[in-house]
Amino acid sequence: MGRGRKTLGRPLAIGVLVVSVTGVGLGAYWFQPWKLWQDETVREALPGAVAPTAPAAGVPSASPSPAPQPRTLAGGALISHEHATSGSVKLVRLPDGSHVVRLEDLDTSNGPDLRVWLTDAPVKEGRAGWHVFDDGAYVSLGKLKGNKGSQNYAVPADVDPSRYTSVSIWCDRFDVSFGAAELARA
Repeated sequence: MGRGRKTLGRPLAIGVLVVSVTGVGLGAYWFQPWKLWQDETVREALPGAVAPTAPAAGVPSASPSPAPQPRTLAGGALISHEHATSGSVKLVRLPDGSHVVRLEDLDTSNGPDLRVWLTDAPVKEGRAGWHVFDDGAYVSLGKLKGNKGSQNYAVPADVDPSRYTSVSIWCDRFDVSFGAAELARA
């Protein structure tokens, strides 16, 4: 009697298994949880900084005018938002007139699709500050190079940095700030 009758149990189980594996794979890709255990340290020097040099032996010591140095226009300390974040941020004008945002001694969690944003949003403590940075004007300066260390991000030439008051380490995938700093003018 049961020979001619087919059961749906096996095809249904295979279908559920395929959907489950696909769901786990997509979830892992989306959240990228392994990044929480991967640190990437970047140690970049400030561009345009020239170390003073001593005159060579036997060369008369004239007093040449010092080379122009980078100038800090604004800066602040990073505070934690979604993830524990520390370090400092500087808005620097380089000798050639261009600008960079410099992160110094950054220490935050790694995550998917992290960006450095120059924004006009106020920096708020706690959960109140997690989602404010995409509410107003912002400029993405690029992907975060590393979740630890010191690094530079060029401000595009057509951007007026005086219009922006803060910097956020922004997770573009989940629309949340990992940490941010208010830029106090020097």
